[in-house]
Order: sequence, then structure tokens, then C-alpha cells
Amino acid sequence: MKKILIPIFVLLFVACGGGGEKELDIENTDDVEVLKKELTKKKKEVRALEKRVKAIDDRIAVLDPSSRVKKRRLVTTAPLARKDFRRFIEIQGNVEIDKTGYASSEMGGRLSQLNVREGDYITEGQLIAVTDGETINRGIEEIQKALELATTVYEKRERLWRQNIGTEIEYLAAKNEKERLEKSIISNQSQLSKVNVYAPMTGIVDRVMVNQGEVTGPGTPILQILSTGRIKVVADLPEIYLRTVKAGDWVTIQFPALGIERKAPISGIGRSINANNRTFQAEIYLSNSSGVLKPNLMALVMVKDFEAKGALVLPTELIQQDVSGKDYIYIESVCGTDGACAKKVFIETGENYETETQITAGLEGTETIIRQGSRDVSDGELIKIVGQVEEVSGK
Repeated sequence: MKKILIPIFVLLFVACGGGGEKELDIENTDDVEVLKKELTKKKKEVRALEKRVKAIDDRIAVLDPSSRVKKRRLVTTAPLARKDFRRFIEIQGNVEIDKTGYASSEMGGRLSQLNVREGDYITEGQLIAVTDGETINRGIEEIQKALELATTVYEKRERLWRQNIGTEIEYLAAKNEKERLEKSIISNQSQLSKVNVYAPMTGIVDRVMVNQGEVTGPGTPILQILSTGRIKVVADLPEIYLRTVKAGDWVTIQFPALGIERKAPISGIGRSINANNRTFQAEIYLSNSSGVLKPNLMALVMVKDFEAKGALVLPTELIQQDVSGKDYIYIESVCGTDGACAKKVFIETGENYETETQITAGLEGTETIIRQGSRDVSDGELIKIVGQVEEVSGK
């Protein structure tokens, strides 16, 4: 039997109405409604033409089976499986010091000795400065001389009082003066011990406020100390995430400048919304015993804002759309005695993140997905599987 060949231009001629209708000049048409109607019309014509072509092809196959060569499309497949699907938002944050302290002199005076510089690491209780105690020392010397005289006067008054010579008032006055001077010496010696300035906490000397040789007053800060053993990362999140982000949620923090990544729970959520940018603050505390995380270092905080347990997930690149806007994919199926073929399955999608999309309807989870070659096959087309990966993944 002779093969039946029908030129494609004949089919196009028939599908378009035999050439009797004049084609719309789309290049010179500005009416959107007219163009939309023309598009709808042509889509119908294409579908009708495709249906007609398939019918003719099927008829030819019946009349002349040898005319159809069963070619198979080469594809790779992967079994569909369920897994936990998570979506993250990336927020920029900054490293802040959790605690700042100051070292100061209790008594004030000229700073005669400064043992540290900016950037030095110091520990709590370390001697960091000494103020000049010369004035106190001179005061103690003067009091000691006065005490010597007061002691002599008291001893003489005491001997005379035992001999009933002199008045009791004179005796008591001499005794009181001696005791007063003794207590004054003790007080001044206590003040002298305060010339030493000790570090109130462990950390890094961030700033020296009074240099050696300068005068400082009582309680005036000499050094500013940053406690670097524990830092916090502060990030501002848009208020739309108030319902999904909670204290205790684990986040991933990346420090691009250092190539470091850490995981930690959100320590606290801000109590108010910033009226200027409609954000709320999240704080994440981290240990920093090595001191490598510096104040104001930029951080990227990966916050989970969606999670679905045991979800069906596909690489976004495998999902296609037809002319009506419906999403579909191709799975491996069996077409009678011809064996493996591609089957078009319509699906409904949910959330997506990076290269993956959640599937909410249309699949059971037991299907085998066509991966490579998915955009080249058509519904019902015979396929040959040349490779299979362990599972579908968009990573």
C-alpha cells in the first residue's frame, strides 16, 4: 500500500477556513480587545489542527503500520518522595556587645600609672591604673605628728588625773583628741588603698578616656570596657512576620566577612514596632570566647517563616504551564504494549523557596517524575529511561 502524505500547508489551509477570510494585520492594530479575540481564535484553530493531525496520523498507522516508526524520547527519571519543606527569609543584622563597663577611680587624683592600652584584653580584678596618693601620704604624716603630741598630752593628763590633779574635762578632752587622730589615720590609710584602679569586668579595652599624667575625679570613667565573651546579633524584621517568628525559634547566622556560620535560638523579640520602617527587633545571643566576632560586624540571619512536614516537593524548573495557565508536570507511565511513556499530570502548587516548590494537589507521592527531557516530551509520547537519580530535588 502506498503511503498517504498530506502537505502541512493543505492542513493549515483547511484549518484557517480555506483562505477565504482575510488575516488580521496585527502589526497595525492597536485595539487590545481585537487582538485578544484574534488570539483566542487562533488558539482554537491550533488545537483543532493538532487534533486533526493526530487523527490523520492514527489513520495512517492503521492503514500502513510500517509508516510509523516508534521513536522514543531519551529521559531521566526520579522517584517522588515526601520530605519536610522549609522556607527562610534572609535579614541583615549587626553584632552588638551585650555588656559595656567602665573603670574609674574611687578617690580621684592625678593618674600616675596606666597599665593598659586600647585593644588590650583584661580580666576582672586586674590592676589597670594607679592614681597619685602623695596628698594622702602627706596628710597621714601630719596626722601622725599631731597624734604623737596628742598621745603625750593624754598620758600626762592620765597620770595627773590618777593623782587627782586637774579636771575630768581636761582628761577626757585629751583622750578624745588622741582617739580622733588615730581614727583619722585609719581613714586616710583606707583612702590610700583606693589609689589602685581594678578592672570591674573581663573584656576588651575599647577606649582610654584619661591618659597617664592627667587628673581624674572620683567616679569619673578612665576606661571603657567591652565584654566580648558574649555578643548579640540584632536584626530588624518586617512586621508581617510577627505571627510566624517567635522567641525560641532556631535561626542560622552567617558572617560573610569571616566565612563563619552559627546556629542559635532567637533570644528575644522587640516589644514595639519601629514607626519609621515598620519593623520589630529580634536578638540572638552567641558565645564569643575567641573574640573573633567584633562589634558592628555584619551578619545575615536566616529566619524560617514557613514549614510543611512530609510535603511533596519538586524542582521548580520541572513545573510547566499550559495556555490556560494550569500547572503540570510529566511522570513516567505505561502506554499499553508500547511500554514506558510520558503522562501529563496537572498539579496545584503551594509555597516555593529557592529552587523548590511545594505540591499541594495532583500527586500521590508514589509517582516517578521525568527530570531531564521533561520539556521535550509530550503527553503519551514513548520514552526511554537512560538514567535515574535517587530522589527528586531542586538542590
